[in-house]
Amino acid sequence: MERLWAPWRTVYIGKDHGDTCIFCDKLHSNEDAANYTVLRGDKTFVIMNLYPYNNGHLLIAPKRHVGDFNDLEADELLELGQMTQRMVRVLRLALNPEGFNIGVNLGKIAGAGVPGHFHTHIVPRWGGDNNFMPVLGDIRVISEGMDMTYQKIMEALAKEGKK
Repeated sequence: MERLWAPWRTVYIGKDHGDTCIFCDKLHSNEDAANYTVLRGDKTFVIMNLYPYNNGHLLIAPKRHVGDFNDLEADELLELGQMTQRMVRVLRLALNPEGFNIGVNLGKIAGAGVPGHFHTHIVPRWGGDNNFMPVLGDIRVISEGMDMTYQKIMEALAKEGKK
């Protein structure tokens, strides 16, 4: 029998996450590797999702604490789009996915886990990466540890920056 192992999810499941904003907390921290902060731009930044739907699941957020898409300023919106394009290139180099889901959940009712701070999701996809587990057990199977995925993304980011 195969074992499903996702220990990083235990801090999330059934817990009170407090009133602080995870994006603002990570943005104001100097511990990028410990927080899985991938890249900081002028107006936006990129972090790995601690509760990923798949390996390499990234979140791109404006540095400014803003909750709604319509409240983004033009320069934030532009950099958000450019950062999304760049991270797709980086993820292709790092993980060689066959496709991507890129999206936004606006509001708690729409599935936003952090409704007060706008963010975009990039989820790499591979053929066969989704099986019966999410349907039967509300469980996602992540095949690689966060540290290893972070290292691969950071190496690809360095390579992509040299092109």
